[in-house]
Amino acid sequence: MFSAIDKIAEEQSVRGYYMQKLSKKTEHFTDSVIRRMTRIAYQYDSINLSQGFPDFAPPEMLLKRLGETADMLDVHQYSITFGDPEFRRALAEKQSRFMGMDIDPDTEITVTCGSTEAMMSSVLTVADPGDKVIIFSPFYENYGADTILSGAEPIYVPLVPPDFHFDPEVLEDAFRQHPKAMILCNPSNPTGKVFTREELEIIADLAIKYDTYVITDEVYEHIVYEPYKHTYIASLPGMRERTLSCSSLSKTYSITGWRIGYVIAPPEITECVRKVHDFLTVGAPHPLQEAVIPGLLAGPEYYKGLVDLYTHKRDIFLKGLDDLGLNHTDPQGAYYVLMDVSEFGYENDLEFCEDLTRLVGVAAVPGSSFFREPVNHLIRFHFAKQDSTLYAALNRLESIRKKMPYRK
Repeated sequence: MFSAIDKIAEEQSVRGYYMQKLSKKTEHFTDSVIRRMTRIAYQYDSINLSQGFPDFAPPEMLLKRLGETADMLDVHQYSITFGDPEFRRALAEKQSRFMGMDIDPDTEITVTCGSTEAMMSSVLTVADPGDKVIIFSPFYENYGADTILSGAEPIYVPLVPPDFHFDPEVLEDAFRQHPKAMILCNPSNPTGKVFTREELEIIADLAIKYDTYVITDEVYEHIVYEPYKHTYIASLPGMRERTLSCSSLSKTYSITGWRIGYVIAPPEITECVRKVHDFLTVGAPHPLQEAVIPGLLAGPEYYKGLVDLYTHKRDIFLKGLDDLGLNHTDPQGAYYVLMDVSEFGYENDLEFCEDLTRLVGVAAVPGSSFFREPVNHLIRFHFAKQDSTLYAALNRLESIRKKMPYRK
């Protein structure tokens, strides 16, 4: 039997009166602003151009194979923790072709729950508490959190608009702090920048000079617009042995909900990545690994069609913004646009995005969630939507100057 005092003590403990404080790590980052804006978009029945996922179907070859997996009894149980062997063989064949180097499916690939886990597993593999990690700013919001959760310290190096180049001397100043790793998103989210081979050679030379690992996020590797070209930094001289190449099938095959990503790295690094991955998620969804194999085996015509598709969507959206007199970036890759909202006079870009969602009916992401610097005049749209959705969003944006309150 509990006494009245015991009951009061128990209630106080539940309410936090006598409970220890939670991890201080969580004080240094917020929940995902991108995913938060999706929730706000749903709340106001807005067109969601914030979180980057398509509103059109994956390739038919994947859907057909997905239906067939229902009768494959073995795929409804755990696969090998670091990836189904047939999936890894297909992925190795594809990536060997695109990266220009032979990849061993048995010793150099770890299949993860999306690139989100691929990046987290890689940072945890490389960085110890107290280590430093270089991150370009602006950056995809997960990178800072990944670094902090691993106990490391991020060093932010600015990318300079409008073309988002970096100053090699400023970058070397960061390397002079002897970081353990650098995170490189190429093509870049949110800027759409595609790093040139010359820029990547500068990064590679510094990584070799200062004995630094490079962790890449290359989920938009196949969405690059003419005349730009994607170069895998792992393919540069001296870089394969120090690069953890992370990517995902989400964007290439329009399957963001399938959560299949991977890390490609030398065997000695892969061995450690697999240990971390095993205790984070055990394994990626087995039926979906099986279902996506036809996509991995697709020929070059598929990837040309993908670029053509997104070039078309980019042209629709950018022309629409131009016609409305809204200033924006011109992405070289990926499917994001940064729009300048300075004219509206908001000091808080999150407040602007909330008002835009509520009053205009189009959801975007505040640029401040991507920048280490105090940037509050940019918002991010994505255009991975059906043409009809893009036109509907542009039609709503026609009223932006009438419906949005000016704060000047």
